[in-house]
Amino acid sequence: MKTLALAAFTGALLMAGTAVQAQDDLSAIKAAGVLKIGTEGTYAPYSFHDKSGKLQGFDVDIGRAVAEKLGVKAEFVEGRWDGLIAGVDAKRYDAVINQVGITQERQAKFDFSKPYIDSKAVLVVRSDNDTIKSFADLKGRKSAQSLTSNFSKLASSHGAEIVPTDGFNQSLELVLSGRAEATLNDNLSYLDFKKQKPDAKVKVAATATEGDPSGILVRKNQPELVAALNKALDEIKADGTYKTIAVRYFGEDISQ
Repeated sequence: MKTLALAAFTGALLMAGTAVQAQDDLSAIKAAGVLKIGTEGTYAPYSFHDKSGKLQGFDVDIGRAVAEKLGVKAEFVEGRWDGLIAGVDAKRYDAVINQVGITQERQAKFDFSKPYIDSKAVLVVRSDNDTIKSFADLKGRKSAQSLTSNFSKLASSHGAEIVPTDGFNQSLELVLSGRAEATLNDNLSYLDFKKQKPDAKVKVAATATEGDPSGILVRKNQPELVAALNKALDEIKADGTYKTIAVRYFGEDISQ
């Protein structure tokens, strides 16, 4: 009987600990006065360094605005995309804001805020490539992609052979050099690249018909943190902060 009672008491403590853990992240963030955000730092126009070396970008500014609404400061921790999401579980930071697509696979392991941006995948090839005209044409072709990205999975679903890269810039370099025949990424990143390098010999061969919503990724079972992030996103849209950030990087309001 004592053993059963002890087991029941221990189980109750574990359940209580789980319930407290669901609130721990938000409480800890506010106590520390800092929201630690994982980001890539090499993915223009979302997260990159300007000529002076300062970290900036659409996602960076969204992170700063959201942190301000939470009443804390944003602190960014940079890392390569393929290990970025794992850094949340390792508790190197509290959230990832880096165009993380909201997928069922990720939702099984992590929590997300509501979507804060929705972009479409584009298929990018060299300007002189006339053989790849659709996503279906990727079958048997080399596509340069970050291995764990949504775009890598999309390319694989069309039968592409994946050439691993560290990010979009390296993927484009491989396409331009001929070491890969294509790369998939989002339309806004491609437009920013062409704005920065209008003479680059690449083109969009195809555009996805449906968008890919991205959200702020956090550890699993964080309902209060997710609610606070959603409230912050609603507030920056309502007070015009989101529009200002969007116009700064994309030239128009993309909140709709």
